[in-house]
Amino acid sequence: LQFTEEKLGQAEKTELDAHFENLLARADCTKNWTEKILRQTEVLLQPNPSARVEEFLYEKLDRKVPSRVTNGELLAQYMTEAANDFGPGTPYGKTLIKVGETQRRLGAAERDFIHCASINFLTPLRNFLEGDWRTISKERRILQNRRLDLDACKARLKKAKAAEAKAAVNV
Repeated sequence: LQFTEEKLGQAEKTELDAHFENLLARADCTKNWTEKILRQTEVLLQPNPSARVEEFLYEKLDRKVPSRVTNGELLAQYMTEAANDFGPGTPYGKTLIKVGETQRRLGAAERDFIHCASINFLTPLRNFLEGDWRTISKERRILQNRRLDLDACKARLKKAKAAEAKAAVNV
């Protein structure tokens, strides 16, 4: 009732400390930017949406995500197989082997980068959103409920004093 009356402009609202309001605004801003950065980093690290959904499901089921071959590693495999078909002694075969080995190392570096970025960058962001932010939200709801209770009590007290004053005048 107090909340509804406040929204309709029929009840007084106890204002929170300006510094505290600033902290709440900063917390909201931090949460919003953290979510955006987390989502875009996930898109950067894994551009395939279906693969991201699969990884999400494995994570929620507490199962290990199966290892995927990167595009660089796949290209390296094709180059090595082609070099073996053409013959490792031919100029084309030698070149394919060298380039294939380089692609294999690039693919492995990409896999390591994705793994390290996930552990060292995405995990702390998720921990903030799933841990700290939930705590902040819970405490904010509790504070809001207590403030509404306080304001409702103030309104009842004000009505009681007004009724008492009216009764004193009528006597």
